[in-house]
Amino acid sequence: MNPAVTTPLKIGDVARLAELSVDAVRFYEREGLLGRVRRTPAGQRQYDGEAVRRLAFVRRAAGLGFSLAEVKALLTLRVSARTPCDRVRERALGKVADIDQRIAELQAMRDALERLAKNCSDDHPTGSCPFLDELARPLDAPGAAVQARCD
Repeated sequence: MNPAVTTPLKIGDVARLAELSVDAVRFYEREGLLGRVRRTPAGQRQYDGEAVRRLAFVRRAAGLGFSLAEVKALLTLRVSARTPCDRVRERALGKVADIDQRIAELQAMRDALERLAKNCSDDHPTGSCPFLDELARPLDAPGAAVQARCD
């Protein structure tokens, strides 16, 4: 990416430089992450180097697990030169806690699937497969190994 872009860029150029699809660039523009984008009299979008930097920022933040709303908040913090770095650190550590929680939930799901899969063997026909039977069990049945969660 060339941060010193001085000539207007077309959407395909911006997408390539930010390593995104053209559809992603349009989506992020609609979501307000690029600010106001200039247009030619014919309606063609004209981007600058700042748009490329913002899109690269968005792509990296999303790659770290930040939601669209969280990315918007981070961009707001980035624009404000007076924002103390500890506010950014708080958000990063909050994201770490969210990821740790998701890892724990995924590990619990993995463990439950592994327990259920151990009940399967080649000698059970699928009509009496313990794994499929467990999944078909009503949620309020005693001993149900798989529980629905509404978070």
